[in-house]
Amino acid sequence: MFRFLRRDRTRQTLGRHISSGTLANSFDRRSVVVGALQGGVGMLLAARMGWIALVESDKYRTLSESNRVNLSLIPPRRGWILDRNGLPMATNRTDFRVDLVPERLQDPDKTLAELAQLLSLTPVQLQDLSDKIKRSRGFQPVEVATKLGMEAFSAVSLRLPELPGVIPQRGFSRFYPTGPAVAHLIGYVGPASADDYEKDRNPLLITPGYKVGKDGLEKAFEPTLRGVPGARRTEVTATGRVVRDLAMREDVPGNPIRLTIDGALQDYAARRIGLESAAVTVIDCHTGGILALVSMPAFDPNSFVGGIGRLQWKMLNEDDHVPLLNKALRGLYPPGSTMKPMATLALQQHGVDPAERVNCPGGYRLGSRFFRCDAVHGSVDMRQAIEHSCNTYFWSMAHRVGYDAIAPVARLLGLGQEFELPGTRQRYGTIPDAAWKMRRYKQEWTAADSLNASIGQGYVSVSPLQLAVMTSRIASGRNLNPSLMFGQPATPGPALPFTPEQLAVAHDGMFAVVNGSGTGVGSKLQLPGIQMAGKTGTAQVRALTSRGHVGDWKSRDHSLFIGYAPTDRPRYAVSVVVEHGTFGARAAAPIARDVLTFLFDPGQAWDTLLAMEKTWGGTPMERMDARYRAFAAQYGTTAPKVGDDQAVQAAITKADNTEVPAADAGTTPDTAREEPPGPAVSAPAKPTGSAAPTTAGPGSAPSAGQPK
Repeated sequence: MFRFLRRDRTRQTLGRHISSGTLANSFDRRSVVVGALQGGVGMLLAARMGWIALVESDKYRTLSESNRVNLSLIPPRRGWILDRNGLPMATNRTDFRVDLVPERLQDPDKTLAELAQLLSLTPVQLQDLSDKIKRSRGFQPVEVATKLGMEAFSAVSLRLPELPGVIPQRGFSRFYPTGPAVAHLIGYVGPASADDYEKDRNPLLITPGYKVGKDGLEKAFEPTLRGVPGARRTEVTATGRVVRDLAMREDVPGNPIRLTIDGALQDYAARRIGLESAAVTVIDCHTGGILALVSMPAFDPNSFVGGIGRLQWKMLNEDDHVPLLNKALRGLYPPGSTMKPMATLALQQHGVDPAERVNCPGGYRLGSRFFRCDAVHGSVDMRQAIEHSCNTYFWSMAHRVGYDAIAPVARLLGLGQEFELPGTRQRYGTIPDAAWKMRRYKQEWTAADSLNASIGQGYVSVSPLQLAVMTSRIASGRNLNPSLMFGQPATPGPALPFTPEQLAVAHDGMFAVVNGSGTGVGSKLQLPGIQMAGKTGTAQVRALTSRGHVGDWKSRDHSLFIGYAPTDRPRYAVSVVVEHGTFGARAAAPIARDVLTFLFDPGQAWDTLLAMEKTWGGTPMERMDARYRAFAAQYGTTAPKVGDDQAVQAAITKADNTEVPAADAGTTPDTAREEPPGPAVSAPAKPTGSAAPTTAGPGSAPSAGQPK
């Protein structure tokens, strides 16, 4: 069947006449079809090429350029932080540095080994770098080294093709010229954390070399200080080597901020504290501006810029002087006898005549208990009670008028208050009264509580800043509020309800403390025509049979002093608190004297300080460096890891010196005097009391013989 059909088709074909024209027509038709197909494909290609050339030209130009041109952000220079005289307290300095991006490392161990060789990293530095890399996330840059010399920087730059993820650059780094002197005031900067980037997806935060404010004023004024980043376009090879700079847009530096702080005074006060653990606050009695706000010892904010290392962290955490605590704002202490000038104003308001005399037989009897004063003062009036710091006088008057009459005046003068100061975290402290004790402990206020509180002990706790504010208000007679921003003085509060005559009583008593026969005569100013008024205080830490400087450091009393100068036209008010510094006249008053001397005669003050520093082992920075070397030799790479930003803040919060109030608030007899008679300074007399040692928290009562 099929064979028959094929023969039939063959016959039909052979029967058809095929001419040259037929063949030509057939070829033409095929040519048209093929040509049409080719034309269609050509049109499609042309259309696509036109689309790419005209519509998507920017896209492909960018892709092409990215293979040849590297675009990077330039971290903006932070705004300077200036003191009242326009001198820098936080600035920026030119820096050669090396960073790396962990996400881009191909062989982390090999890269770190090469960097350690090129940059001469010690085992401790290499360990700290490894810790930072482990804490980082994604493209968060990690600082390898900073303040490099040209030789080390060039060595890394030449090996860059072999070190993917490593970024050498020339830029600016934050610098604090006086180091620890401004640590608690200004705070510090550091690399943005992963949490920072989660909150603000700004690519600037993951730009190598960029730092953000982490604490203090650096953090509070971050938007002001940050600035606007610049950009740089560079031509690179396929391996990433820079060929040349093509274009650059300069960064716009952040705006500066200016403080009321006197930078030179801040540095001097920090260095004058020496080996003590202390806080110094100085306030301008004309404006309320804070001239110095010092807490020492402190950390070096320069060490936090690139992230603190293990050894430095161990040093800070194991120091019993607690350098992480801002003692000026967050340290709380019983004010001791520094409250007595304030108490005289409260007593006068409640009808006590300043001329009324009280006999001091060496103590005060309350019921069956006898509360010992530190001496037999005999008959004293109000002015003499301040001068000689007679506890008996204030116990007698407090028992008469009640402590609830004194507490409101203490608050009016700034104790137990918080002030509007940017970038600060303050603590209120406690100015107790009957209502407070009932709310807090569900207990009635007792007469013994009044005796304790009237001499600044028991439940009373205040900060050094509050003491300085109180002093400035007593000295000036004005309701000054402290301020920290230059040119933005805080508005004074309502007029104080004290007459000039009432204030004169407190002024006369404080004058006699230093310039008469009071407890601070050894610290009078050695300046012609300029005198200081003040009040010493000794805040009891433990009720012991041994007081003052006897026993271990943490068992010693706190040393306090408040004062102002000049006495005829008060300009500066100062408060000094020395933790466990023994008596007020022994530790705090000399510091206050030298700080005020600096304000009137810097040359004399520096001569005194430089002689002292030779016996202390140098400046704070020199002592910190020596201690670091000792720690490095002792611990090497065995120090514990440093936590993240949250862990650091938790450690700072934990450093607050809060103590649990004692359940039993009693008064323990103690006859230890603060200073022996006469100008010589010697050890205190041996106590005659026999009280058992007990820890005195904010709720504990002091020994009745509370030194002044």
